[in-house]
Formats: sequence, structure tokens, C-alpha cells
Amino acid sequence: MTHSLYGPTNLPLDQKEQAKIKRYGSVIELSPEKESYYRQLHAAVWPSVLKQIELSHISNYSIYLAPLSGKLYLFSYFEYSGEDFAGDMKKMANDPETILWWKECIPCQIPLSNRAQGEHWMNLEELFHFNPQQKSL
Repeated sequence: MTHSLYGPTNLPLDQKEQAKIKRYGSVIELSPEKESYYRQLHAAVWPSVLKQIELSHISNYSIYLAPLSGKLYLFSYFEYSGEDFAGDMKKMANDPETILWWKECIPCQIPLSNRAQGEHWMNLEELFHFNPQQKSL
């Protein structure tokens, strides 16, 4: 379903593309049997993985956990400030330490059935954003 209601806090895609910082949200299910291990992993993320995230122009990266309707869901949020998102994500995906990290994390996750082809985490549409310190475009 495509929506076309835009306002000062929900910019059309062409205006979002012009913004310096791009915000990304995504969601995935967490295997209940793997919750404890997933928490342990993220209590001590490998420094090399954090460095690769930074090199990929990602900041303000957070993962939230929500129990909903008897299942566990992870919600991810980050901000991207680079010029080539696809290229930066490809570099991250080819980083040897990140590959090892993902081998630990991926078995904990259950991708949603309605995600787009090629997605592991389902990307979310930004519906609302407010930052009083950000100047209008």
C-alpha cells in the first residue's frame, strides 16, 4: 500500500534523498530460544564490528526489543551520512569480522515473511520525524 500524505515532518522521497542524514528503521523477529545469547552478543559487540559500522557512515545505531502478541521483535534504527549507501553496505557485508559477527547473530533472527526480496531485516517506512534543531530543507 502506497501512501502519499506528506507534510513538514513526513517528506516526499525526492526531498528525503536531498537530506544529508538518512534515517533507517527495520524489524525482524527474535527466536525466543536465542534471546539470552543475542543479549550477550550485544552487551559486548566486537570492537572491529563497531569500527566497520562507523566506517560505513552509520551513527546513532540502536536495536530495541519488543514482546508483541507472544513473539519477540527487534527494531533497529540508525542514521546514515555517506554518499553511497549500497556501496557502503556492500563493503560492510564483505568485511571478514562482520561476516563472523553475522554468523553469530543471524541464527538468532527470524526474518518476517512479508519483507521485500533481498531483505533480511524488513525495512520500515519513515512515517514521522521531528527534530527541532534541524532547519527546514
